[in-house]
Amino acid sequence: MTTALQCLAWAIVLGLVHIFVAAAFATRQRGLSWNAGNRDGDAPPLTGAAVRTAAANRNFLETFPFFAAAVLAVELAGVGDARTALGAQIYLWARVAYLPVYAVGIPYLRSAIWVVSLWGIVQVLSALF
Repeated sequence: MTTALQCLAWAIVLGLVHIFVAAAFATRQRGLSWNAGNRDGDAPPLTGAAVRTAAANRNFLETFPFFAAAVLAVELAGVGDARTALGAQIYLWARVAYLPVYAVGIPYLRSAIWVVSLWGIVQVLSALF
């Protein structure tokens, strides 16, 4: 398996971690009864780390499809190289760093990490042109 495909597999795991962390913070604020219930009414608004981890999860879901498509396209085209492997690694490690930085609430660093992750996607994608 190529490095880019390994990064894609680990990014899927990271996506599951995002879901779990956001759900855990939301459950901590809203309670287990809310989490296990039907959620028919309006949920109390999240605050602090709970709202930030939910936002980090949404942000991951915004970038992941582009990363996955880029990796799969490069693999199908057979044009993967050291640059695409590095780009995939950069995306993955930036996204690993993004969740705790966002959860803690470090705004400019969070934005810088996001830019680095996008640069990783661009590196992977550039092999197709």
